[in-house]
Amino acid sequence: MSSQAGKPGETGADALCDTLLANGVDVCFANPGTSEMHFVAALDRKQQMRCVLGLFEGVVTGAADGYARMAEKPAATLLHTGPGLANALANMHNARRANTPMVNVVGDHASYHLPYDAPLTSDIESLARPMSGHVRRIGSAADVSAATAESIAAASRAPGLVSTLILPADHAWEAAPQVPPVKADLRAPTAADPTRITAAAKALKNGKKTVVLISGTGLRAQALESAQAIADTTGATIMAQQSNGRIERGAGRVQINRVPYPVDQAIEALKGFEQIILVGAKFPVVFFGYPGKPSSPVPADCVSLTLADPSDDLPAALEVLAGELGASAPKITAAPAIPDLMSGALSPESIAVTLGHGLPENAIICDESVTSGRDFFRFTFDAAPHDWLQVTGGAIGGGMPLAVGAALACPDRKVVNLQADGSAMYTNQALWTMARENLDVCVVIFSNRKYQILLGELKGVGAGEPGKNASRMLNLDEPALDWVKIAEGMGVEAARADTAEGFTQLFDRATKTKGPFLIEALI
Repeated sequence: MSSQAGKPGETGADALCDTLLANGVDVCFANPGTSEMHFVAALDRKQQMRCVLGLFEGVVTGAADGYARMAEKPAATLLHTGPGLANALANMHNARRANTPMVNVVGDHASYHLPYDAPLTSDIESLARPMSGHVRRIGSAADVSAATAESIAAASRAPGLVSTLILPADHAWEAAPQVPPVKADLRAPTAADPTRITAAAKALKNGKKTVVLISGTGLRAQALESAQAIADTTGATIMAQQSNGRIERGAGRVQINRVPYPVDQAIEALKGFEQIILVGAKFPVVFFGYPGKPSSPVPADCVSLTLADPSDDLPAALEVLAGELGASAPKITAAPAIPDLMSGALSPESIAVTLGHGLPENAIICDESVTSGRDFFRFTFDAAPHDWLQVTGGAIGGGMPLAVGAALACPDRKVVNLQADGSAMYTNQALWTMARENLDVCVVIFSNRKYQILLGELKGVGAGEPGKNASRMLNLDEPALDWVKIAEGMGVEAARADTAEGFTQLFDRATKTKGPFLIEALI
């Protein structure tokens, strides 16, 4: 049996909360269970900690992802044993691909209870490792603060990672040493290797057709100005990798496109390049293998160089490279004019045009529009300056939780969630959290009532046209989802549009009203 329970305010759970707060982690997205009740009680004693309930663990980790991308520091999550963690894994995967700092606290049975193999007993470490860069089980109440600080430090180290901390229930209720919380060993990003900078500068002067592929903090506005100066001086092309945690874009900022998702478009976009220079980016690969098509869209004879790793200070690396090349101030060309507002039947294009015209200053876009939003960039280069966040790992159900987290991190900025209807059904509980926290989010549901991306993939892999069985697995129209009723049932005001004019009116209303609002866009 464990030692005697500590007094309120003196438990291992209190030490965990105090250590989080002492290291700047002051938001906890939670879906707790019995094993975490002492941690819940400790959170109740720490009013500095903002506790946000998610009704599904995928909402919890997805919200922590969105929060950290915008706050640039980790949030904590609270999950219930192995099954709760299992429900959270998909959006932990997306966070891992975005290099998002996150500290998951997973409650477990009391240590002395584990040998009895109670129904919720599971191998939490094995569940956590594939989606976590750091896993640590707390060994005692005396170990709580050091283990928590270690997890925060691991999560916060550039470029960021998912850290999972396992808290046995007895170590939460036991008395902990009454000492100051341990401070995490936080470290700045490393400087890029000077020899890589010299090699990149030399390559950029050799006259070969070159693409500079950027990700991570290299996609912030100031870093992109350095990248554009490099492109202006050398004739190189700058491009973002296909999946990115955050891009700062809009009017007055450097225009940058991503490597396209469809394999044929990606091959065409990278056709003819002789050199690729990676700045915090991975060497491009296509999402899936297709019969008769390559796994990478990069030409086979293209030479690859790395300027900086994701853990490096990417803005500084680009700035130093620009200096070595003698690059002057960048030429930020005027963005193409946004087409006039459209009329008639609603389409993805008319939605994008409305967003281009009506996006509020400093908005945050959380994009899981999948196929319907692929033209979004084209119509919004000249929109008001904004941040653009995408679902980075391909695990669907990230969009609405990302919006929850981003809105909590930046309460003075409007968040716009561009959301495919099929993907939204994975984490529609996020609407309830938006309502409860009165978050300033406009959710746009692209309601085509089908898994459009999978209909495209069926053809893309050469499997042919959908028959009866395939159609029943890929269409969502029998019965059709009613997103207005779903949202209203969660406490979110909602309305439906099927014309471009109607959508424009609703979007204008949503952007001028504080609080959550959902538009079901019938396309």
